[in-house]
Amino acid sequence: MTAQERLIKASHLIDMDDIIREGNPTLRQVGEEVSLPLSDEDIILGEKMLQFLRHSQDPVMAEKMGLRGGVGIAAPQLDISKKILACLVPKDLETEEDTQKAPEAYSIATIMYNAKIVAHSVQDAALADGEGCLSVDREVPGYVVRHARVTVDYFDKDGQKQRLKLRGYDAMVVQHEIDHTNGIMFYDHINEKNPFAIKEGMLIIE
Repeated sequence: MTAQERLIKASHLIDMDDIIREGNPTLRQVGEEVSLPLSDEDIILGEKMLQFLRHSQDPVMAEKMGLRGGVGIAAPQLDISKKILACLVPKDLETEEDTQKAPEAYSIATIMYNAKIVAHSVQDAALADGEGCLSVDREVPGYVVRHARVTVDYFDKDGQKQRLKLRGYDAMVVQHEIDHTNGIMFYDHINEKNPFAIKEGMLIIE
């Protein structure tokens, strides 16, 4: 039974045991593009990945299943070398008024197939607190330098081509997951000699 066949069983809920860790060669492979129209197996896998993110952000389910919180996951992290990723980024709703204005609780809640960056800003950006990864069980300090704004093309689960224009935190999350589908880890973007170097014009996202 392949990893994908095991994960898409109706009874299976993805947990931390399914996620491979750094050192596993799959994390350094360039994932294969999925064929269209999408197979049932690839659609179900995407849905299971998004379900995992929902569970990881639910305090009760996360504790019950021993999950680390996540906003994104890519198929290679599940030992499946395919260009499939899921992102679930909650909106920063600080007040009740914010909540009323926002019918959706998430700024991104999507499964992307064959996602690729088709345009990006000249300006770079990095998260002030650095980045973490479900496949990395250690802290890696430093600014993870990415594009401040990106345009991403991908196919949704219905096989329809979509385009997203992203900035700020959302752009960082999607770039992190697209990297996974190309064999790139977040710490590859950290300046080895000076991890907290700030290039001129670089945006630091709090």
